Amino acid sequence: QGARCFRDEDLRADRQPEFTQVDMEMSFVEQEDILQHLERLFKSMFKEVMGREIDDTFPRLTWKESMDKYGCDKPDLRFGLTIRDVTDIAASCSFSVFRKVADQGGVVRAINCKGCAEKFTRSTVETLTDHALGYGAKGMAWILIHEDGEVNSILQKYFTKEQWKALLTALDAENGDFILFCADGLEVVRRVLGGLRLKCADLLGLTDPGDFQFALVTDFPMFEYKKDEKRYAAMHHPFTMPFLEDVELMQDDETKPQVRSQAYDVVLNGVELGSGSVRIHRADIQQKVFRALGFDKEEARERFGFLLDAFRFGTPPHAGFAFGVDRLCMLLLGVPSLREVIAFPKTKDAR
Repeated sequence: QGARCFRDEDLRADRQPEFTQVDMEMSFVEQEDILQHLERLFKSMFKEVMGREIDDTFPRLTWKESMDKYGCDKPDLRFGLTIRDVTDIAASCSFSVFRKVADQGGVVRAINCKGCAEKFTRSTVETLTDHALGYGAKGMAWILIHEDGEVNSILQKYFTKEQWKALLTALDAENGDFILFCADGLEVVRRVLGGLRLKCADLLGLTDPGDFQFALVTDFPMFEYKKDEKRYAAMHHPFTMPFLEDVELMQDDETKPQVRSQAYDVVLNGVELGSGSVRIHRADIQQKVFRALGFDKEEARERFGFLLDAFRFGTPPHAGFAFGVDRLCMLLLGVPSLREVIAFPKTKDAR
């Protein structure tokens, strides 16, 4: 179906208060069926609409792989600049910031901008530092290795020769590279380096709008912790099917973060085109999810009785997916905003 939708979120270049999506619902399917269907769909669309053949299989990443490698769950694969973890090496150096973070269970991660040392002037580094602070970092450590091998960094004096060699090896560092670091809690480091990765790509001109790189992101967490409410909530929605092997982990708060859902996104050039999930079709699993979310039997019956009743009639295994037509058109046309492809677009205050 073609569905007209309304969005209750802050507006930005790729968000409007109302938008159009193609919504697909399928019965008697598993996650793999959907993923293969989506790949065929978008390849066919590119061939018919753009006259472009996409021969490569869409790369697949789990949510965790995407977050650790790219700092976000909608990775732009048009360029490298991947994030690397160097916590073990940094934990043994004498740099107090790194040591303290490692001792408190945080992480130290870095991005190596290969061959870019001479392009990163003092003002460029200051710009990146300002962005890091804006993303929530307390600062930004860095290493600049000139083409002649001379090192410009405050970090070197805090590492022994063996530690320094191990650090550069872990980061695949060579003459001419610029490396930036973030040390903090995992969530902060992912956000900061994810943002800096995109900023570096922008500064270096690595984002060609005519280069289209798809990705399939899977295995999203079933639950996310709401700090302000001090409870776990469903990351996607409470009707998403968890992996069966993770079901028994749902009832304990310590193991809830390990529970994976059968939810998936299609990403194009760092933009989420759409998302979907395999739905729960078994009453026993649905009851366990409600219980994990803090609903007792009576509350679950009161709020979702219509669904639990439906399960009694033999609900088939089913799954769905929806993608934004406007957002896809925006990317295909290479324009910077949804306003360019929507009739009567709205301003930030929805006028």
